Parts: sequence; C-alpha cells; structure tokens
Amino acid sequence: MTKIPKNPRILLCNDDGIHAPGLKSLHKIAQEISDDIWIVAPESEQSGASHSLSLRHPLRIREVSHKKYSVNGTPTDCVLVALRHLMKDKGRPHLVLSGVNYGSNLGEEITYSGTVAAAMEATLFDIPAVAFSLDVNDSGPKWATAEYFGPQVLEGLMKYSWPEKVLVNVNFPDLIIKSVAGFRTTYQGQRQIFQDLLETFDPRGRPFYWVGTPKDDDSPHPHSDLTAVKQGAISITPIHLDLTHEDSLSELSGHFK
Repeated sequence: MTKIPKNPRILLCNDDGIHAPGLKSLHKIAQEISDDIWIVAPESEQSGASHSLSLRHPLRIREVSHKKYSVNGTPTDCVLVALRHLMKDKGRPHLVLSGVNYGSNLGEEITYSGTVAAAMEATLFDIPAVAFSLDVNDSGPKWATAEYFGPQVLEGLMKYSWPEKVLVNVNFPDLIIKSVAGFRTTYQGQRQIFQDLLETFDPRGRPFYWVGTPKDDDSPHPHSDLTAVKQGAISITPIHLDLTHEDSLSELSGHFK
C-alpha cells in the first residue's frame, strides 16, 4: 500500500501532445496540491497509441521550459524517459497524472487509450497514477468542469491507500459545473461495439479507409463508468493491471498437470 504525501512531486503526461489544452487544465489541477510539477508529453498527438513503446526509432527530448519536456514518442515512452532519465537524479515522482484527455476513456476504450497507458506505465513502476478524461460532444470541451472537480478528486485520492498494480481512471461528463451530478465510484463498463471502416477515394480514384467505431453508450451495469457519465456524474474507476482470470486459472490447472 502506498500513500501520497502532502505537496507531492508530480509528473504530468498525456496523449494529445505537449501543446494540448487538456494538459494546461491538468497543470491547473496539479497546482492545487503541489508546487513541484514536471511535464513530459509527446511532441505530437498520440491518441489510440495504447501502451506502445517506440522500438524502431530513437527518442529525442526537447526542453520546452523549466521542468517541461516533449518527446517524439508515445505516452509510455514519455513516462519511461521521465523516470529513467529526466527525473532520475531529482527523485522519482510521488504521483503521475495523465490527461486531461479530449474525449472520454470509458469501457473498452481504456485498452486503446494512450492517456490510460501513461498511467499504466507509472503503475508498473509502483507509482500512484490517475488518468483524467473529459467527455466531449457537440457543444465543445468544458475544461472548466475538469479544472473545478479535478482537485476534489485528488483530495479524495490523497486519503487512498494505493494497492500495488492499481491505477485510477477518472472521466468527467460533458456538462457545465453546476449541472454535474456528483462523484461515483464505478466498474469498467462494456459497450456493444459496431465495427466501422469507412471506404472513400482520393482525387485519383484510389481507395483509402478511415477507422471509426460507432458505439452504443448504454451499459447493462447500473454502476459502470458508462452509466455514471451518461447520467452526468464523474466516474472514478480503479483499474487493476493483473489480467489473470482466477477462475480459469483454477480450471486449467486441472487440465495441464
């Protein structure tokens, strides 16, 4: 079990890139609990990068300003570079925050998300980590909602005895502050996925494809992250990185003696 100290050293990352507005919102959130904040984020957008590493090209680091760096790699690369190089002699962070992502990361989306992946990488180093995402629909992103409630989420998590291999996935609804229906601790939901691959053509008549995933946000579980955000609440979901299915392990042990 790990506790976050007062005025913790915090590392910020994201998957939308070093210049993303959500990263600025995340910095405002972090400033409410700390004055020791480092930022290491991708040079360009890495949405959908999941927990990938750059293995076939060298990583280059650019110092943007004091304690703020960009890396020409994935969110996972950024956390690795921060922990193994940039912060190595300064002391590792007590807390890693990722986001605030433009768009929710709910249900099965966490397996694709670079935002969640940055928190995963920190978790593998036994550092408490939180992934923040903001649901965005037609009316534009409501960053003020994340900035207002984010520090309250962290205040609650500061009291949390962090288990090993657990990160926290937080999703804000697409609502103005006064319309938010409180906080809910939730399960990871599951959508019905309709695979969609859009075929279109370039000016020379050659086909190309856009990957899209029309989704049904209904969830059969009343306590899921999907249900909470759809009902206007802030979803707080503990995610365990041990993917072992215990019941199957027990059954398979009997078949492979």
